[in-house]
Amino acid sequence: MHYLKWLYPGMRLKRWLLLFSVGVITASIGLAIMFDDKYAGMLEENIFRVVYLATGKYYYAVTAIAGVILLGVGFFVMAVATRRIIHSVIGVLIPEGPDKLVEIIFQKRKLNRGPAVVVVGGGTGLSVLLRSIKTVTNNITAIVTVADDGGSSGRIRQDFGMIPPGDLRSCLVALADTEPLMEKLFQHRFGGAGDLAGHSFGNLFIAAMTEILGDVELALKESSKVLAVRGQVLPSSTEIVRLSAEMEDGTIVEGESSIPLSGKAIKRVFIRPENPPAVVSALESIRDADACILGPGSLYTSVLPNLLVGGIADALRQTQAVKIYICNVMTQPGETDGYTASRHVKAIFDHVGPGIIDYVLVNVQEVAPQLQEVYSLRGAYQVVPDIKEIEELGVRAVKANLISETNLVRHDPLKLSRTIISMIYELKANSERMRLLDYYLIAEHIKEQKN
Repeated sequence: MHYLKWLYPGMRLKRWLLLFSVGVITASIGLAIMFDDKYAGMLEENIFRVVYLATGKYYYAVTAIAGVILLGVGFFVMAVATRRIIHSVIGVLIPEGPDKLVEIIFQKRKLNRGPAVVVVGGGTGLSVLLRSIKTVTNNITAIVTVADDGGSSGRIRQDFGMIPPGDLRSCLVALADTEPLMEKLFQHRFGGAGDLAGHSFGNLFIAAMTEILGDVELALKESSKVLAVRGQVLPSSTEIVRLSAEMEDGTIVEGESSIPLSGKAIKRVFIRPENPPAVVSALESIRDADACILGPGSLYTSVLPNLLVGGIADALRQTQAVKIYICNVMTQPGETDGYTASRHVKAIFDHVGPGIIDYVLVNVQEVAPQLQEVYSLRGAYQVVPDIKEIEELGVRAVKANLISETNLVRHDPLKLSRTIISMIYELKANSERMRLLDYYLIAEHIKEQKN
């Protein structure tokens, strides 16, 4: 019965139902005292008289039976009244009915107690991960790259002098708990050949909110209310930055959208201006997180631009959170041609130094041969999970089957979120056991010193 869902653990309703019952009983006792015991005695005498007239005998247990019946009737009336009150309120606030309300309350209570997760990145990979993570926790912060300079985002960046909103919009939609029509609206791109052609409505909405409020962080916060976003979406910096790459042959390629098209091997990427200040809320989220996740997404154009923002890499080094890098499943033409999993990690360390990754989540599921053939025509190949080389970099590798069985080779959101959340809880439990062991050893050492 769906009514039993009201009694699920964590609903925080049982205590109030109990308190309601205690209140009724207390009021009943008060009424009995106020009207004197003689009325209760008169009722008891009448019950005895009715039973005697009906049976010709006295049954002294009859008052106890009558009391139990009256108590049952009282509780039944209370339950019916409470049910009708709840239905009356639900009918106005939630037309879908009480089942929907139960699910909302249960989900909110459960998800609000979930781990605090910070996800750093950009592009499609970040939004895919956010869609799955939001099913297990509401405590999510997405820290998003602001180096995009192509498409609608690039045009808005140039025309309005603001950070590109494209990846921010995608993350807002991914974390949204709203109607499908609203999601379609934010993702809608205008057609035609006019000035609006190619623009995303969501990008224009964020740009308009930023102009009205004068602050992009506040604009994102207010946009989150419109979309009923779980968690928060933050830019890594509010400075307008430009991503550039130095190639192995020494040439410099300007612009995030131009780097993969150069056809040359990347030596390093950098941003101008150097070390732009990070958003304070982003640094605080990293500090307070249970887990910080890098990726999945383009190594040089989605993940690293965030780490090059002043303060982000240092915050990751200093946090007590579990730090997980999700390695891409396939190499990316123009960025990571020929890269193994360990080479992805090494590239990050070469740019910002060690200490920002504890674990690397590596896919070991074999890509179907027909899909390998299709991707090879585009110059993309499955990333080799070279576990030994990863661990030689001082990072632990976690192997898992992570890809979805479709016509595209991508991380499966459900597999990915389950693996990450299980890692977080397991590592937190181990950390707690180690902390208790440390306390025990310290206490034993103090005891020995006293002796």
